[in-house]
Amino acid sequence: MGFVRLVIFGFLLLSVIYLSLSWFTRSLRRESLENEWDEDQPEGISRDDYVAAGIKEYNDGLRPKLLLLVYVIPTVLIATIVYLTNSN
Repeated sequence: MGFVRLVIFGFLLLSVIYLSLSWFTRSLRRESLENEWDEDQPEGISRDDYVAAGIKEYNDGLRPKLLLLVYVIPTVLIATIVYLTNSN
């Protein structure tokens, strides 16, 4: 029963961390795109369209996928610790 509780609360905690990091990195990228538009002000594209296109490109990139390691790394570490503890 303790293991099930660990899995459930661990997943909830990792989900909160993932969502927080995801929100934070997207807000940093959005701010960067807004600053780029303010400096360059490209012709024929509005600020909102420029930022939306940049965020879409960001979402298709590698960084949001790397954030999924928030789930993988702690899970592997805990599984390794449990294995090493029980194998001795």
